[in-house]
Order: sequence, then structure tokens, then C-alpha cells
Amino acid sequence: MTDLNSDFNQDDVKDCGLLETEAAFQKTLSKDKRNLAALLGMGELKAAKGDDRAANAFYKAAFNMVSAGAAIPGELNPKFLEAQRFLGGARARFENYLLSRLENIGVGGPDTPRSVLHALDLLMGRREIFHQKPSMFYYPGMPQREFYERGEFAWLDQVEAAIPAMQTELQGVIAETDEFSPYVESHPNRPQPNNPLLNDRSWGAYYFWKSGVAVTSHLDKCPKTVAALETAPIPQIKERSPMALYSVLEPGTHITPHYGLLNTRLICHIPLILPPDCALRVGGETRAWKNGEALIFDDSFEHEAWNRSEERRVILLFEIWRPEISEDERTALTTLFESINDYQKPVAI
Repeated sequence: MTDLNSDFNQDDVKDCGLLETEAAFQKTLSKDKRNLAALLGMGELKAAKGDDRAANAFYKAAFNMVSAGAAIPGELNPKFLEAQRFLGGARARFENYLLSRLENIGVGGPDTPRSVLHALDLLMGRREIFHQKPSMFYYPGMPQREFYERGEFAWLDQVEAAIPAMQTELQGVIAETDEFSPYVESHPNRPQPNNPLLNDRSWGAYYFWKSGVAVTSHLDKCPKTVAALETAPIPQIKERSPMALYSVLEPGTHITPHYGLLNTRLICHIPLILPPDCALRVGGETRAWKNGEALIFDDSFEHEAWNRSEERRVILLFEIWRPEISEDERTALTTLFESINDYQKPVAI
């Protein structure tokens, strides 16, 4: 039998038995672990034996080589196409097997916990792994969760029950103020944000509290909205919070991917005017708003939003403490954030 080397040619083993062929491939790979022909050949042999896991490993090693810049010899193109077909089928068989095992313990199908489905999506390569990357302050130990579910917050029932009243108050505001202030604004004492919507009213804001300061004239116009917000665990931090506003996206507006300042909070969205084709992506998951339902997420993950409709979208946006942070921690964090604000302030003489 021909002794294979790094210049392996499949014709050398076409007449060998299966075991001899596999041994020849292994010998080649022991000398040149990056040999594309041998990797594809081993993948094909393992697939023929019904060993999906081993075939996956060899085929993926070959694809990784190509991703890293290795050229594909023309004669190997059919082998790569066959490898692609195999990997697609093997992935489906693997997932079906896992789901069947979950069903055996009563948690398969629609009853599978969301976190398990998320993990399965990551395992199958359907989702990318994202992590919290707040632009200002990172608090360790927080769960890496993009979205939270409405049922986790008992106080949300009262907020959602007030949505019709909030919508009526919003219409009163729109009747008086049809153009809103830009959400992203430049400030003379700070570098300008690198945001395509800087000073653009396409992403508008109508504040009830801004940086912890009440906008009294706006609060007075929307008493039922204010009353609903009083049920939420909104931080009270001098010069920072409360923060609550109408967030307005005009037709065709796209808020590009970005990160929030902190991972000590969650952001709540209450949809008030909701045209079709509007959605929010947080990390690896995209959700559309639903009428009458709050949407809660961690904005320290990369996130973006869009309004692809021909109508204006308006939500009530406010922040809350993360539920995992205890009262003692909240007190300490409040002091810490207020101290950050006070640092290097001019001292009165």
C-alpha cells in the first residue's frame, strides 16, 4: 500500500479496504494535521460508519482550515459539497435526538424552559453568545440574561392595566406637541456621541424625569401615567434617576447597535402606539412589542431597535433596579453613583 504523506492523493487508497484506508488517512494526518483531503476522507469514512460525532469533527476541522484561508483544490469541491450536506443532516439528527430525550422527561416541545431552548440554540450554532458590556459601570455577578419575562414582576399588572389611560394621555400630549426633542443630544462639555441619530428628532423623547429631575409640566399632563410608574421599583439616585419618558421612533428609523451605561438596571418598555414591523434586538434575541404587554430587557447587552412601518411608534420607557440586587446593595450603589456625580464638582466658596 502507498505510504501517504502531506501531499496525499485519494487515488492512492481507492482500492484499499476500509480499515486500511482509515489507517492511511490517520497516518497522513499524523504528519500533516491540516491535510484537507485526509480530513474530508476521514469525515466521509466516519459518516459511512454512522458515527456522526466523529464525522462532524473531521468535516468541521476541514471547514475551519478553509475559514482560516486554506485554498480548496478543485478536485475537492465535490467533497466539500458532500460535507456541507452531511453536516446539515447530522445537525438535524442531533437536535431531534436531544429534543426527544427532553420529551422523555416531560420538558420537550412548547414546555421546554426558555433558558434550555436558548442553550440549545447556542449549541446548534443558531445564536451568538453575547455578554453584558455596559459603557460606564459593570456590577459583577449579574445573570447574563437579555430579556426578562413579565410574570417575574408582580407590579407590572397595575402598569399594564393603566395602558388605555396612558394612551389617552399620550394623545393629549401629541395634540399639543407633535414634534419631540432628540433622544441623543450633544452637550458642550462632553465629546459628541458617535451616534447616527445625534440631534435627530427621528428618535424623539418626551421626559417625565430626566437625570433624576422631574419635568413638572409633563408630569402634570399625565397623572395616570405617573401613578402607574409609582408602583415600579425605579431607582432614586440624585442627578441620575428616576428616568422615564415617551420614546418615539418616527417611520423608517433604525437605532443602531449600542450598549447602555449600567448593568445594575433593567429597561421597561410599555407600548402605547405600536404600528407593525417594529422590533427590538437584545444580544442574540429579537422580540417584537405586543399591544398591552410590557417588554423588559438588560440594555447593557448590545441592542438595537427599528420602526420599518410608515407610522410613528411610541413607548413609555423607564428603568428599574435589577431584581437580583438586594436593598443593601441598592443603598451602596446609590451612594457610589451619587459620589461619582459629585467628584470634581466645583466647590462653593
